[in-house]
Amino acid sequence: MTRSIRLRFTGIAAAAAVVLTACGSDGGGGGTSASGAPVDGGDLTIARAADILSMDKTTTFDNSSIYVMEQIMEPLFMVSQDGTKVEPWLASDYTMSDDKLTYTITLRKGVKFSDGKPLTAADVKFSIDEDTKTGGDGWGFINAAIDKVTAVDDSSVEVKLKYPWAPLLADLSLFSNAIIPENYGGKTSEEFYKAPVGTGPFTWGEWKQGQSVKVVKNPDYWGDKPHLDSVTWTVVPDANTRKLQLQGGQIDIDEFPDWSSFKALKSTSGINATAFPSTRIDYVAFNEARKPFEDVHVRRAIAYALDREAMVKSVLYGNGQAADSLLSPGTPFYAKNPDAPKLDLDKAKQELAQSSQPKGFSTSILINAGDPNQGSDAQIMQSQLAELGIKLEIKQLDATATRAARNAGDFDMIISGWTMDIPDPDEWTSFAVDPEGGSHSAYTNYNNPEVIALNKKAQAETDDSKRAGLYEELQKKVADDAFAAYLYYSPYAYAMTDKVKGFEVTPLGNYHLEDVSKTK
Repeated sequence: MTRSIRLRFTGIAAAAAVVLTACGSDGGGGGTSASGAPVDGGDLTIARAADILSMDKTTTFDNSSIYVMEQIMEPLFMVSQDGTKVEPWLASDYTMSDDKLTYTITLRKGVKFSDGKPLTAADVKFSIDEDTKTGGDGWGFINAAIDKVTAVDDSSVEVKLKYPWAPLLADLSLFSNAIIPENYGGKTSEEFYKAPVGTGPFTWGEWKQGQSVKVVKNPDYWGDKPHLDSVTWTVVPDANTRKLQLQGGQIDIDEFPDWSSFKALKSTSGINATAFPSTRIDYVAFNEARKPFEDVHVRRAIAYALDREAMVKSVLYGNGQAADSLLSPGTPFYAKNPDAPKLDLDKAKQELAQSSQPKGFSTSILINAGDPNQGSDAQIMQSQLAELGIKLEIKQLDATATRAARNAGDFDMIISGWTMDIPDPDEWTSFAVDPEGGSHSAYTNYNNPEVIALNKKAQAETDDSKRAGLYEELQKKVADDAFAAYLYYSPYAYAMTDKVKGFEVTPLGNYHLEDVSKTK
């Protein structure tokens, strides 16, 4: 890298991230062979709860898909390992005009796509423009401030903004702005994303829908060649089955083991269980398109009825903390909110009494089958809401079907989670509170014009102190609206065999598999 681009809020993010670091780690990465060098070769298998949905980087929102596509397609800038800054990646450098409206970006020399064609500025322009085109139907909202992208010559691009935009470099590090061949290499977008081509350390292998997806080594990768020959993510919805497969040596990594078995895995010989610091928040989303959740008093009543501390203790086994804000402590401009809804049954009953359902009602919550954490959360909610006269039915679908129902708005309430992909709050706030942010306000159909205006103002503000004030006000307003009931902040749990070396997860949840090796 020629230099790191430190975002002005680095100190805020770094300090806040420490909150979750204390959750503990046995250190799953960093090992090498006896000679000190990573071992080349080998096939890595990662078991996870849900299958991928698509490799279309511009319209896909689920992490299962994102973590795969990031191994194939790369952006101009990359989030650092500690999650607090962005660094040049496919870019080598950039300059910014005095009025902060024009960025000129120089491309790294010698980079080729996995099909052998050189990376050019025309590819960059096409890739960013295609993302922008999706608007509110995809990740295009992230590029809202971009006026025009121009290929100056083969090795440099110019990005003109409509107005100063604080998150630009962070936005260009998002997977949706990853660089692909101009005009999809002569294919349609549908054809291209069935077997995407990028500059990354791995290339598309095969997808057995509902079973597994595989990527293979890119021997001509511009960076250090990946050590592994291939990586396969298998779909194993049941957490206990994943644990048994790990212990039996059928898989190398268990993605998100349940917390009830985490302590046991940490003490199991031959297994490293690690809680990586995160920017994750788990929450209950209310579907305001369904009655009675358009009623703020109903939403507040539920938010005040939930015992988050009990969830942290019994669900996370102490590995986390109760959530009090839309933003997580590891996210820039997080503002602790002592007035956010927390367990208070008297307030819950007062709110319900003011609502359209003063005597209670029947509803349901959708969770992932085989997910013991969500199952425990839902059972705790079921017991607590019964005290308000709210009868809660727990509906379970496999993780892939749950996401499909969520995307279709086919739920009353749903337990969901978010983790940041860039070191700037705009990605999540725009996704969560702006109906045009790609998901109808995180699938809730929440729509408060005052909050939307606040978010847009924060996007364009370049003064950190003023921006912090805007985000603090936003966090207070959305907490009062209770568009979602925040549950807790938790680290990323992973368990892996001690044969796996160099596997690390950033606070934004992603990982670089080109750095991973596997001993014999």
